[in-house]
Amino acid sequence: MKENGKPDKQSYLDTSLPFNERVKILVGQLSLEEKVGLMSHPAKGIRRLNIPAYNYWSEALHGVARNGRATVFPQAIGMAATWDKDLIRKVASAIGDEGRVKYHAALKRNGYTDQYQGLNFWSPNVNIFRDPRWGRGQETWGEDPFLTGEMASAFVKGLQGDDPKYLKTAACAKHFAVHSGPEKDRHTFNAIVTRRELYDTYLPAFKKLVQEAKVEAVMGAYNRTLGEVCCASKLLIGDILRGEWHFQGHYVSDCWALSDFHLNHKVTKDAAESAALAIKRGCDLGCDHVFDEIPEAIKRRLITEEDVDNALERSLLSRFKLGMFDPPEDVPFTSIPAEVVGCEAHRKLAYQTAIESIILLKNKNNILPIKPSTKKIFVTGPNATSTEVLLGNYYGFNNQMVTLLEGITGRIPEGMGMEYTTGAMLKHPREIKETWAPGMAQSSDLAIVCGGFSSFLEGEEGESLLSPQNGDRNSISLPASQINYIKELAISGTKIVLVLTGGSPITLGEVEEMVDAIIFVWYPGMEGGKAVADVLFGDVSPSGKLPLTFPKSLDQIPPFDDYHMAGRTYRYMTDEPLYPFGFGLSYSQFGYSDLRLEKKDIEQGESLNITLMVQNSGDRAAAEVIQFYLTDLEASTIVPLHHLIGFKRIVLDAGKRRKVEFSITPEMMSFFNDEGRLTLEPGEFRLEVGGCSPGKRGQVLGAPQPVSVIFNLV
Repeated sequence: MKENGKPDKQSYLDTSLPFNERVKILVGQLSLEEKVGLMSHPAKGIRRLNIPAYNYWSEALHGVARNGRATVFPQAIGMAATWDKDLIRKVASAIGDEGRVKYHAALKRNGYTDQYQGLNFWSPNVNIFRDPRWGRGQETWGEDPFLTGEMASAFVKGLQGDDPKYLKTAACAKHFAVHSGPEKDRHTFNAIVTRRELYDTYLPAFKKLVQEAKVEAVMGAYNRTLGEVCCASKLLIGDILRGEWHFQGHYVSDCWALSDFHLNHKVTKDAAESAALAIKRGCDLGCDHVFDEIPEAIKRRLITEEDVDNALERSLLSRFKLGMFDPPEDVPFTSIPAEVVGCEAHRKLAYQTAIESIILLKNKNNILPIKPSTKKIFVTGPNATSTEVLLGNYYGFNNQMVTLLEGITGRIPEGMGMEYTTGAMLKHPREIKETWAPGMAQSSDLAIVCGGFSSFLEGEEGESLLSPQNGDRNSISLPASQINYIKELAISGTKIVLVLTGGSPITLGEVEEMVDAIIFVWYPGMEGGKAVADVLFGDVSPSGKLPLTFPKSLDQIPPFDDYHMAGRTYRYMTDEPLYPFGFGLSYSQFGYSDLRLEKKDIEQGESLNITLMVQNSGDRAAAEVIQFYLTDLEASTIVPLHHLIGFKRIVLDAGKRRKVEFSITPEMMSFFNDEGRLTLEPGEFRLEVGGCSPGKRGQVLGAPQPVSVIFNLV
């Protein structure tokens, strides 16, 4: 500071000052042109202040994406299937470490950072996977608001680190809000929901990330919600995000969403009006060039330069928190060694995550794990050698990707025979009708058919090459080419283990009865092949649980563009599913017993402590995910049929028991009323605890018998 008390030109570099003060000092030194240059995702540099150009657009959905070599973890929906918050926080911390290394390397090499080289990661996607047709559902943490919030909060905390002053990286919760397809309509669609549905289903995960995980950024969706464009919504941004939740970070538009204001939604006449509307309603950073029209908007008196300053201060604050204007020795994350990128420790973490994400859906006569007495196996199917199915979308790259065939080849014991042929195409019929595959299968003890989906069939708008619905699916059935191939093999009497890849539910129809075992492996990342092989051969028991419902057919699901929740997800679906939410088998057997309440009648404002016993009655160590569901039996409005309120992942040795404790809080007993307000009413509640969501279907499929009890809030 100068002696007269006025800031000199470099005082924004004074690290003794709070970040908020330094931001205001910097903004006060900028011309309008310089301010505008900092307000789009490719932020321009300011040479006179030694501020380098910086691009806010980076991706880290399941590893640092689109930026050279990185550790490739399982797709987000696969990470959700682990139900393991501690593991996911470690995964995200590893991603943050690799992102830090890449940022500093790019800055050192070029003097600036380009797209995908920055520290603002536009992850996680916490939209609710409400409809299995949505191609981007693979990016989410499933259909349940509570599970999504718990898992994504762990991810955010890992990305951002736990330093009291600086962020390791800046996470971003997207897409706010009420956004989950159809992809082809996302630039024009108006999502209509009730206030109760908004608060009950679509907002809880965002709220948790804002208030508990302190997520640094929130990204607005392309569509309109309740008539307002999401990137300029008074309700979403002003009333809820910054009003009710007191969000302190910055708000960024989805890419080219601001152009949609005037080009598609027709809520403004041109780009200058769109820029003004976004700024006035609380959008701070534009992922396009619409904010270049800010000077014109000021000239027309649509906004003031003070409005611009308020928005810029919020986005610049993130850069200060990331230590971009501070000496490297002050920022703890600048010294992370380059060797962490794709290191052995991160590879092991990717392997463990893939292991925990794998879900055993069927195991007739305990055909799995593959027995040591097996003489020969036949590996086949369109995805056995596919690197594509390891990746999902928004992925990074690694030179040591392990395909399913490679994983099985690396694990098969000497003396056991193996043959391989593709046998079928992913979606299209074979041109050559005759194949040796049935003969190979018949001469083997077991056929391992690697099928399902890939990102060719599901993904974002314009991303999936074979999707007729612009990334979404008009059918969730296994492709006919694969069904017909499985029939060829089944006719010969071959025992079939079906290994399915994909990011969303797949209906199986008659195939479900033709095969002896089914494992769902998602898009399992770079170590996917090794993880799948180790589960197949029994080195580890599968422990993943479904983070979403698999319906029997689309006939059970309301229209895709209907955002009301009636009939959707396990929380509101009354039809019997193919595979229920929370379901997943093990190579061991678990039993639940002795569910005890400290009392059966509790007062308003009290919590209720419970205990139960969980036993591994099998002959091997295994992990189990204990799930707690609450049902309000006397609510005065529509409430979920079942409501996940907690979960615990435990590992038990063979024959061991463990006492599990849990507390039901008043918030867990509350529901959102028709005005969207959290409400606690007296009445009767049912608590059910088990290894799957409530319902007969899970038990028919082999889930443990749950325990339940009724209590009263008086």
